[in-house]
Amino acid sequence: MTTLNQGIIQEAASYILEKAGSKPEVGLILGSGLGILADHIENAVVLDYADIPHFPKSTVEGHAGELVLGTVGGRQVVLMKGRFHMYEGYGPEVTAFPVRVMKALGAGKLLVTNAAGGVNTSFHPGDLMLISDHLNMTGQSPLTGPNDNELGPRFPDMSEAYSRRLRTLAKEIAKEHDIPLQEGVYAGLIGPAYETPAEIRMLRTLGADAVGMSTVSEVIVARHAGLEVLGISCISNMASGILDQPLSHDEVMETTERVKEKFLGLVTSIIPKL
Repeated sequence: MTTLNQGIIQEAASYILEKAGSKPEVGLILGSGLGILADHIENAVVLDYADIPHFPKSTVEGHAGELVLGTVGGRQVVLMKGRFHMYEGYGPEVTAFPVRVMKALGAGKLLVTNAAGGVNTSFHPGDLMLISDHLNMTGQSPLTGPNDNELGPRFPDMSEAYSRRLRTLAKEIAKEHDIPLQEGVYAGLIGPAYETPAEIRMLRTLGADAVGMSTVSEVIVARHAGLEVLGISCISNMASGILDQPLSHDEVMETTERVKEKFLGLVTSIIPKL
């Protein structure tokens, strides 16, 4: 599958529109353990990824593998309850394929969330971090290969990958609701192994505040397609070597469960104002 084939993108979008009956304004991608937002969508239409033409399958615990369409705060949304990762064997263009479909459906903005390890030693598990920028440490790009100018420019500008306007809005809303909000740089690696302490020291030297195994390909494609992006990380654990303890996916899920109400309060307050 190639995301540069507009016929494939449109086939998936047409199937979704036929089932949902409405065009979304905002696309949402929810990370590990953060799918609770899907339970708060009004007039929800739920589609299994397996039923959508050309959609990959999500194989990771905490990723339900469902596309949900409906309204949040009066805004029409399309929400991925679970995403695709390169460590599952997918290329970066496949992990970002749903972003192409969201654009074809009519979305003009994208809100991405993820569970991430804290690299900044002033962070704590359970913190929410507004993503100000990212480091693509995967060594790959979803835009490699021939470019379709109707999908986006050959050389997209990434100087403001995460919208300054939307970050300002998110900080104002967080302050209004008394929700503490960190801000920093997200480093995206392939995984699935957690990073070594030496790799975390390297990432800190490079300017990373948090690290994870998703998001960067989605955001690159979103910017290529002209979508305005807002990103939020849930700091689910401190990265390797910071605390003298092993890392596990169970810890990630436990932390996201603990902070889900704070996360839900922030995101549901932001969406109506996007």
